[in-house]
Amino acid sequence: MTAPCASPEPPEIPVNSYPAPPMPTQKQPMPGYTERMSPRPDHGEDSYEGCGRLEGLKALITGADSGIGRAVAIAFAREGADVCIGYLEEDDDARETARLVEAAGRKVVMGRGDVSDPVFCRDLVARTVEGLGGLDILVNNAAHQASFDSIADISDREWAHTFAVNVHSMFYLTKAAVLHMKPGGCIINTASINSDMPNPTLLAYATTKGAIHTLTGGLAQLLAEQGIRVNAVAPGPIWTPLIPSTMPEEAVRDFGSSVPMGRPGQPAELATTYVMLADPRSSYVSGTTIAVTGGKPFL
Repeated sequence: MTAPCASPEPPEIPVNSYPAPPMPTQKQPMPGYTERMSPRPDHGEDSYEGCGRLEGLKALITGADSGIGRAVAIAFAREGADVCIGYLEEDDDARETARLVEAAGRKVVMGRGDVSDPVFCRDLVARTVEGLGGLDILVNNAAHQASFDSIADISDREWAHTFAVNVHSMFYLTKAAVLHMKPGGCIINTASINSDMPNPTLLAYATTKGAIHTLTGGLAQLLAEQGIRVNAVAPGPIWTPLIPSTMPEEAVRDFGSSVPMGRPGQPAELATTYVMLADPRSSYVSGTTIAVTGGKPFL
């Protein structure tokens, strides 16, 4: 059982000491790996302290092997939730996330596969329910992006694949998940500041994030009668393996410089937003998108 907070005093977080551009020159193959990043992202491994806000709940998180997904998995586990980790490839990232969940004293289920496949999505939900004994929280976080300077360079296959991973998977997973959710269940979708201020070199990705914003609002209304809440988080520039594996080196070097805080966010800095949205006490919060953007306005 997760221990309650020992003190009302918040932990010391090095907000002003997180890395800022210029970032070290680096390039990785897709989908990117945490240990190859310089500097290494902070997922809250040493800073997140739980207070039992999600005690006894069961969560499925896609894209949970690294980046935002790992930070959310750590936070959920330390808040008392059991977690199913959805991930694409068998690697050290997924195993490390599982280790951190287990170290928090929570049960973990591993779900390897491609969320663009509707059969896998349904199987992943079934595996979660069987392995954890239920499903209360679905975090649709897995994403694909790639940079292109010209629309002529975006193939039909690339466009379709981006939508399949980023949007279609949310439909497949949500449709399967709500069959198992009781009133009080919740769905959290990872959107992006790109839904409001699209980066032209990320055309396909930005377009899907706009679709996620609309999907979230529609689902919140559709599922309200079942007592299921649906919300989204719209991150700004966050330092994850997706960045050095999908962006040109010059963009990686300057990553985060355009926001008022002058640096990229760390995955750990988003975790509390997901916890707040998943918390059963947030029972009237549905149909909203919360922006975590380092001070950049999100309309």
